[in-house]
Amino acid sequence: MTDLKKILVVDDDPYILMSLEFLMKKNGYSVMVARNGTEAMDIVGKQMPDVVLLDIMMPDVDGYEICKHIKKTAKLKHTKVVFMSAKSKEADIQKGYDLGAALYITKPFSTRELVKQIKELLTA
Repeated sequence: MTDLKKILVVDDDPYILMSLEFLMKKNGYSVMVARNGTEAMDIVGKQMPDVVLLDIMMPDVDGYEICKHIKKTAKLKHTKVVFMSAKSKEADIQKGYDLGAALYITKPFSTRELVKQIKELLTA
């Protein structure tokens, strides 16, 4: 049996968290959720997810900081960061990629498209 790929979903919106958790499990991934940046930092260090679906605007630690942390942590170098954000300005998107994001998806987004892009990321 192959190990399930691990996905961490980080968002302070409970509806987005719930729907993405359901969607990713339905597509065969092992899913963890974090409701804020502090939880995300904690989980990332212990679980070493393959992909982190990351909101940028959160009340405590923002997504940019979490991405920086992941990218400078050696044992997380295989972890792919996917930003999901309502911040759709070119500068925000560029900042996400500059910090090492594999993808930057603006909200609202197509869940079908998201699943497809995650599959591609994990097989790349």
